Amino acid sequence: MGRPFAAALFVTLTCAAAPADVLRVEGPGGAPLFEHAAPEGAEICLSWNHSVTGGAVADCFVNDGGRMVLMRSYLHDFAAGLGEVQGRGTLRSAEGGGYWIEDMNDPIPDNRLPLRVGRPSTDHRLRIGGDEYKLSQIAAGERVVLHLIHED
Repeated sequence: MGRPFAAALFVTLTCAAAPADVLRVEGPGGAPLFEHAAPEGAEICLSWNHSVTGGAVADCFVNDGGRMVLMRSYLHDFAAGLGEVQGRGTLRSAEGGGYWIEDMNDPIPDNRLPLRVGRPSTDHRLRIGGDEYKLSQIAAGERVVLHLIHED
């Protein structure tokens, strides 16, 4: 085995063995529904349609040093249950309408966000790394947990 090949093999095995953070969506009883790589800085956006108005809503989290942190929320308007909380982020108008509340920096306890997935009309969706998972098609009416698993 030549030196270049041995060096390439070492790098490949080292990278493959390196710890990687993942977002696991756990269904009833903690059974994993799916996992997706969630490296440092990855944005994880949970989007849905408001149950009263049908307008778009989103909460976007980041992997901040292995912690799941709510960074921003999108609101189509200030419908029932939506709005700014004094001292929690900065409200900005969104391009195309609606509002973003940014710079929220709200850590999620234990890196676990429980969610009751809405019916198909609510259309809960999870977007991470360019991939989208349609939670309302996978687990409508079920309690799931979005769990960021940090590997040291």
